[in-house]
Amino acid sequence: MSSASAFLARLKPDNFTLALLTTVAIASVLPCTGQTAVVFGDVTTFAIGLLFFLHGAKLSREAIVAGLTHWRLHLLVLACTFVLFPILGLALKPVALAVLTPDLYLGLLFLCMLPSTVQSSIAMTAMGRGNVPAAICSASASNFLGIFITPLLVGAFIVQGQAERSSLDAVLAIVLQLLVPFIAGQVCRRWIGAWVDRHKPMLKYVDQGSILLVVYTAFSEAVSEGLWHKLSPQLLLALGLICCVLLAVVLGLSFWASRRLGFSSADEVTIVFCGSKKSLASGVPMAKVLFATSSLGMIILPVMLFHQIQLMVCAVLAQRFAQRAD
Repeated sequence: MSSASAFLARLKPDNFTLALLTTVAIASVLPCTGQTAVVFGDVTTFAIGLLFFLHGAKLSREAIVAGLTHWRLHLLVLACTFVLFPILGLALKPVALAVLTPDLYLGLLFLCMLPSTVQSSIAMTAMGRGNVPAAICSASASNFLGIFITPLLVGAFIVQGQAERSSLDAVLAIVLQLLVPFIAGQVCRRWIGAWVDRHKPMLKYVDQGSILLVVYTAFSEAVSEGLWHKLSPQLLLALGLICCVLLAVVLGLSFWASRRLGFSSADEVTIVFCGSKKSLASGVPMAKVLFATSSLGMIILPVMLFHQIQLMVCAVLAQRFAQRAD
């Protein structure tokens, strides 16, 4: 395969992205309403709880302990995730509100307050010859701390009245819906951990299935509220460009900071990938807990778009880092 063909292959949407687009299309044509929407909501809540239970059962405590000694790296990743991103989101407000609707900017700001991804951060770090044990610890810590930090950031900086709960109520709701199943999974790992490790594809299906359920219910509500009358191609293009600028700035600053602070090449790769990612798997369930259902479709749209952009860009970067290492 030529280099041009390989580059185009990396830009091709993956199966999950195609499934997201299909789900949005189905919600646009056949939105769930009334009692059906209530049933879908209950099923979605159960699926999200199962998702975090299995994540807890999957996460190895040994991997966390092994990575904890690299505290400087983890602090830099957390600073990129929960300090740099929100600052950039707030700094972009004048430009974003000039070209986006208030709900889309709200979604963009919410995106900036999310934790890092786990699976793709580790996968990209491994592909780029980075420090994989540190990536496992850093991405896992980001997701765990995000259960507390994200709702506090939302309560502190999201426009008043837009969030459905106060920051403390949001933390409590997320603890009950996400953290309690996660801890239960960790407790049960001694009995079911080996089985979960042998059936990792099952976790992938639960992960993706729960996201698709939230997307379907959210977009069903948004379509009923006139989403496609409010969202034009120009708005989507503007949102995509802003997401690209946001990602480029974070990638550049995280790479510069890792160099300035004297990290090794393997650690640079870990910092760049763990510090620049935002979690769709955590973001969509958190949005469901934090925000009113009527605005949920517009709020998760930036998260979905940024997810695809970060995957394509970081796949190319991972190849570059691998070539540098070789």
